[in-house]
Amino acid sequence: MITEMTYAEAARLALEQEMERDPRVWALGEDLGPEGGLAGQYRGLQEKFGPDRVVDTPISESMIMAAAVGAAVAGTRPVAELRFADFALCAADELVNQAAKIRYMFNGQSRVPLVTRQAVGMRGGTAAQHSQSTEAWWVHIPGLVVVTPATPADNHGLLKAAIRCDDPVVYLEHKGLWGMKGPVDPDAGPIPLGKADLVRRGDDLTLVTWSGMRVECAKAAEMLAREGIAVDLIDLRTLWPWDREKVFESVSRTGRLLIAQEAVRVGGFGAEVAAEVGEALWSKLRAPIRRLGAPRTPVPFSLPLEEACRVSPEQIVAAAVEMTKGKT
Repeated sequence: MITEMTYAEAARLALEQEMERDPRVWALGEDLGPEGGLAGQYRGLQEKFGPDRVVDTPISESMIMAAAVGAAVAGTRPVAELRFADFALCAADELVNQAAKIRYMFNGQSRVPLVTRQAVGMRGGTAAQHSQSTEAWWVHIPGLVVVTPATPADNHGLLKAAIRCDDPVVYLEHKGLWGMKGPVDPDAGPIPLGKADLVRRGDDLTLVTWSGMRVECAKAAEMLAREGIAVDLIDLRTLWPWDREKVFESVSRTGRLLIAQEAVRVGGFGAEVAAEVGEALWSKLRAPIRRLGAPRTPVPFSLPLEEACRVSPEQIVAAAVEMTKGKT
């Protein structure tokens, strides 16, 4: 039965269901027990499954990730909570030089089926060390799967898929979405990794996004519809692997590609999408590919300055209108 729940509640439900389904699944991180983790994502799980399966750790991200890597190689499926994505940099060696490479270095004889949960994005004055969008860093590392859920239903289904994946998954949840409500089927299974969601259909322009920017793009698409511009809105959902087939099909039909990301525009994943499409479909393009992203600056603590760093629906609309002038 479909029910309304928040983005955070949907992930909590997915983890609970996976722990019930598979005794090898367990979680570790800071303040997961009585505190229930950030946004209550682990609330009640330690009470239900015990402190051996929902483990409170010291404040040491490198230790959390190292323990998760060892436990995954030993045959369990750990979910390593690293809280803010910014703090995951303390665990980068264990994640990049160990988790991502073990399967390759041992010729497939050993795998590392772990999930590292990291909260990304801007959220109301959390400032420079708690607001980064780091997805492009992890996509660059061979061996890592990168997932960016944007709705409660996707957070439920994609977390299930991430936990069942036999490779290490960097699971990036947008902290600004924790309280967002939406329909979720509690009985739904995993959502396949690497499959984008066509949120809205239109023939004038392809608008590609992921994570929290899906909300802003959906607003922009509504505004554009009132101006007679119909967009294909695609939420990639996973950035590695990413759904080239769906994006290429859309751009082949619309002839225009606009990419919107919350992360810093320079070197962001939007550049990878733009390059792939430009190389494969240049003869079908009716307008130059456009990218929107944050300026190359630390995220300010000041709320007005933070707002100035955000990509707004109005900016998306302005870019789309410019790209579709005299559309044919």
